[in-house]
Amino acid sequence: MTATPMLELRGVRKTFGNVISLDGVSTSVRAGEVTCVLGDNGAGKSTLIKILSGVHRPDAGELLLDGAPVTFAGPRDALDAGIATVYQDLAMIPLMAIWRNFFLGREPTKGRGPFRRFDSRTARAVAREQLLRMGIDIRDPDQPVGTLSGGERQSVAIARAVYFGARLLILDEPTSALGVKQAGMVLKHIVQARDRGLGVVFITHNPHHAYPVGDRFLLLKRGRSLGDHAKADITREEMTALMAGGAELEELAHELERDPASPAGRVAADLTEEASALGIHPDGR
Repeated sequence: MTATPMLELRGVRKTFGNVISLDGVSTSVRAGEVTCVLGDNGAGKSTLIKILSGVHRPDAGELLLDGAPVTFAGPRDALDAGIATVYQDLAMIPLMAIWRNFFLGREPTKGRGPFRRFDSRTARAVAREQLLRMGIDIRDPDQPVGTLSGGERQSVAIARAVYFGARLLILDEPTSALGVKQAGMVLKHIVQARDRGLGVVFITHNPHHAYPVGDRFLLLKRGRSLGDHAKADITREEMTALMAGGAELEELAHELERDPASPAGRVAADLTEEASALGIHPDGR
């Protein structure tokens, strides 16, 4: 593990009017490691992504790149620094060919001056080669990207970011709308990116996806940190319990607890069972 993190947040705060979106959040990302940022809707994950990718500037705290304070004037600054963000919508055109999407906005050319033109042969070959390196053997690079599975489209986006020089990859909920098999494919590609020496920020609400691939875990709730843990310091069960709000589950179960045979009673029983599975006992232990 390198001594200096590739990217570090120290006490970052961001507000929008009277709404506190992030408050005193700190974490770090190192080359060859995956930092997972977990939290439910409204936890501040989207704001964190936008600060890391240069869309927003923090109101307080600082961002350090390779140990030096940095301020991004916009997304282009972050991209030039090697920080690539893969958003949920993937920034792809479904009816356009895979290879065209791979080079969208960065098309290779050949020729000079008025004779310069799009080098489609190179684009096709490079797109196919890079996808093969990610473990995807596409049937036809001319097929529309919309015909790929969700996991395959995520892989195209990851391969594209790596090819264009990303040092740090930010993945915005890449497994949220995928089935088990496709989510597994994306997790495999996250590990591949990590093993190639990239730093990865994996944004998710699912601890079962985060824990197998993560090296560090930042837990957010309503803009505040519930903890920033190395993998050796927290188990998946502890992380799940923190995210689930064990005390809140127990309180709700007691409120609903009436006749065990009633619908409310059955809901209470389910909640109690869920809390017990998380290692949360009725007395709060």
